[in-house]
Amino acid sequence: MVATARLETRWIGDRPAGRPVLVFLHEGLGCMAQWRDFPDRVAAAVGLPALVYSRLGYGGSDPVALPRPVDYLNREGEIHLPALLDQAGIDQAILIGHSDGATIALVAAGSDGDRRVLGVVAMAPHSFVEDMCLQAIAAVTDIYRDTDLRQRLARYHGDNVDCAFWGWNSTWLEPAFKHWHIRSHLAAISVPVLVIQGEDDEYATLAQVDIIRDTVPAGAQCLVLPACGHTPQRDQAEAVLAAIVGFVSLVSPVSG
Repeated sequence: MVATARLETRWIGDRPAGRPVLVFLHEGLGCMAQWRDFPDRVAAAVGLPALVYSRLGYGGSDPVALPRPVDYLNREGEIHLPALLDQAGIDQAILIGHSDGATIALVAAGSDGDRRVLGVVAMAPHSFVEDMCLQAIAAVTDIYRDTDLRQRLARYHGDNVDCAFWGWNSTWLEPAFKHWHIRSHLAAISVPVLVIQGEDDEYATLAQVDIIRDTVPAGAQCLVLPACGHTPQRDQAEAVLAAIVGFVSLVSPVSG
């Protein structure tokens, strides 16, 4: 992370020494504000502090130069997230990510040399690229150009709106990105993992759940939700909250 770059952050709760911190990582078009009150509800339910933030190029954080590199998700998990933990003084973290944020959390957990990650909740993660995902992202290109989507996203991203959209959309649609995956990171994860995905996810099949369960050496808890699309914390909020509370109680028994 560039030393002078500014990240938009929000702390929830006190930060007593020796307690894990929940760190929330947003989706590819998300930011800190788009989580709404979900992090507050999780933090209150498990009795732990939380940090919510917008990655560079999103929300109220500083912009980034485009185009993003094809391995930008790897760089977020290997470089930028550890730098944030350093800056925030977090030495124990439970990562809760959605979509791109879930991928970044898995990369961080499977990266060498960082033992601060105690566990990962991965909601609608991407571990490899599926054709249906690329088709869905390609369809959003015209929606962004021809509808009020840009205006709606600008409420959250402000001047970063084009940086946020094209940094995500254009990178995923790069021909080289089709071959991207994080299998080696999954194979190196040694902490508990909870995967949550909707049966009706418009960006992924259940193969995304399978690869994590089958590649992480200790396996993973898997929750597949009916009547649920790509945003489980919105579509099935109560079921997701209950699953996270149960998972955190195992990862951090002192919480509650």
